[in-house]
Amino acid sequence: MAPGTAAALVVVGAIVLGAVAAPWLTDLSPLDQDLGGLNRGPSAEHLLGTDVLGRDILARLLWGARTTLMVGTLGTLLAFALGAGVGLAAIVFGRLTETLWFAVIDLVRALPATLLGVLLIVALGSGMAPVVIALGLSYAPLVALVVRTAHAREAARDYVAAAASFGGGRLHVLVHHILPNLAGTLVTQAAIVLPRCIVTESVLSFLGLGSSPDEPTWGRMIADASRFIEKAPHAILAPIVALVVLTTALSILGGRLRRALDPTRAAVAPAEPSAAILAGEGALS
Repeated sequence: MAPGTAAALVVVGAIVLGAVAAPWLTDLSPLDQDLGGLNRGPSAEHLLGTDVLGRDILARLLWGARTTLMVGTLGTLLAFALGAGVGLAAIVFGRLTETLWFAVIDLVRALPATLLGVLLIVALGSGMAPVVIALGLSYAPLVALVVRTAHAREAARDYVAAAASFGGGRLHVLVHHILPNLAGTLVTQAAIVLPRCIVTESVLSFLGLGSSPDEPTWGRMIADASRFIEKAPHAILAPIVALVVLTTALSILGGRLRRALDPTRAAVAPAEPSAAILAGEGALS
């Protein structure tokens, strides 16, 4: 295993472990306020200091990791359930249905994922469930397009023509021959979409459109600390570093997973349609 991949795996594992073990890693509540100790620097009592309301930053960072990881993971799963389902269904029902569905998907993809998430949150309301739904709907069109591209690649191969020549219908060939060969692509793309969902959730929380105000999230921590960045830079530095480190580590693991599951295309991975689609979506977001 490459050193970078090993380091990324350790980082993601440590953050997940910290999120799961948050109640046991610190005795301090992420919600308890100490109005006599606002914006204090790191100390023996508060290892990462306190924020604008005197809340312990380490406790909020650990509990915020729970929310960030849970919402990002659920949003990714929903995006793939909707995107893959719609994409494959459109393909099965024929060329006309496929053309119409993907025309709508292209229109939705014209909006950056973050902007689409903001619009959906405004329509659905605040809270964890609306955020998960917004993330799923925002990234589902991207997943559908990746599925369509991967399906077209597999459909052009000889084993599909052989299966069809033996009397296999469109649905039979898709389920029994093409879909198993799309599993690797779906897994690797999920690993790429996950950090995008995490960043989008943090942006929504930063804008006050994410989870409820009493729910600690990294985006909300950044928003609260941004007004006092000169007085208490430590308060904003901790969640920013955590967010950058986590998303970078997940991106490294996603790239490594793609090469492991599809080694024959590793040399041309950046030029593949699905990779290009994701790169373009990232630029728009």
